[in-house]
Amino acid sequence: MSLWPGAQLPDLAGKTAIVTGANSGIGYYTALELARAGADVVLACRNPEKGEAAVARINAEAPGRARFGQLDLADFAAVHEFAGRFKEAHGALDILINNAGVMAPPVRRTTAQGFELQFGVNFLGHFLITALLLTPLMSAKAPRVVQVSSVAHRRGHIAFSDLQSERRYRRWKAYEQSKLAMLIFALELQRRSDAGGWGLLSLAAHPGIAATELFANGPGADSPMARLTRLGAPFIRQSAAAGAWPLILAATAPDAAPGAYYGPEGLLEFRGPPSIAKARPKARDPEVGAHLWDVAEMLTGEALKPAPQPRRAIRRDDPSTLAGCMAGPDPAGPAPLVTPPPAQTWADALPASHAHGR
Repeated sequence: MSLWPGAQLPDLAGKTAIVTGANSGIGYYTALELARAGADVVLACRNPEKGEAAVARINAEAPGRARFGQLDLADFAAVHEFAGRFKEAHGALDILINNAGVMAPPVRRTTAQGFELQFGVNFLGHFLITALLLTPLMSAKAPRVVQVSSVAHRRGHIAFSDLQSERRYRRWKAYEQSKLAMLIFALELQRRSDAGGWGLLSLAAHPGIAATELFANGPGADSPMARLTRLGAPFIRQSAAAGAWPLILAATAPDAAPGAYYGPEGLLEFRGPPSIAKARPKARDPEVGAHLWDVAEMLTGEALKPAPQPRRAIRRDDPSTLAGCMAGPDPAGPAPLVTPPPAQTWADALPASHAHGR
C-alpha cells in the first residue's frame, strides 16, 4: 500500500497501538501502516481465525510488530477480559483506534447486554474499552485516542428517548446515530482531557466511501444501498487502503490539534487524500456531549475518568504534613496511622436495575 502524496509517518518504534476491527478493511490497513512505521500493534478482533491471518500478513511485512487480541465489542464481559489481558502484558498504551463497526443489519439485533447492536458495538463497546484502558493510556508520554465516525453522522440524531430503537427500528437511522455518537464522544473526551489535565489527545476520523466488508456484513451485498454504491463507485468510492488514510493521519500527525476530525478532502469528503473534515454543529454541542457521556457511563457501568491517586497515610506528628506542622509533639507518643477510607466507586452508587446496563 502506498500512502497519500507527500505522506511521511514519524518513527513509531517503542510505541504500542490497538486497532479494533483490524482483521480487514480500513482497520487492517491502518494497523499495517502503524506496524511498518515501527509500532507494536494489537489487532483487536472478534474472529480469531481472521485476526490471526491478518497478523500473519502484517508480520510478513513488519516482522514481529503485530499480534492478535480477541475482542468482542458486543459483550461487555469480553471487553473487560480483553482490557485485563492487555493491562497484564503492557504498562502503557500510546494509540487507541476505535474502528470496529456494524452497519445497518436488516433486522434489529442486540448485544449480550440487550443493547441495539449498532449503538452497542459502534459506540458503547468503544466507550467501555476506552474507559478500561485509560490508565495505560495515561501512562504513555503522549497518548491519543481516535474514534472512527462516518459521513453518515451528518444525518444522525441522538434519540435519547429511544437510544436502543425499541419503539421503531430503522437500520440506517440507528447506524447514523451510532456514528454521530462516536464523533460526539471524541470531542467530549478532548474537553474532559483539557479540563482535567489528562494530557490525552482525542481525535476522530472517517474513511469517506471506502470499499470494505461493511456492506456485505450489514445490509448485504445485494441491498439497494450496496448496489447504488457500486454504480457510483468510479466517482465516489475509494479503496479500503485509501479509506485508512484519515485514521493513519489522526493516529500519527505530530501537529494534530486537540479534537481534530479528519477525512478525505475530495468532493463531499467521499474520497481523496486526508485533510481536516467538517463536523456538524450537533456533534460539537457540549451539552449533548456531556449528556451522552453520562448515559454511556450509566449503561456500561464504568466511569471514564482517571483512577484516583492513592493518598499517603497521615501522621499527626509528621512535620512534612500540614497536620504535623500545626500540631505540637504528642506527649502520649506517635499517633497511629490514619488512612482515609476508600471512596465509594461510581459503580457502587448505581441502582441495582442498572447492574447489567438495562
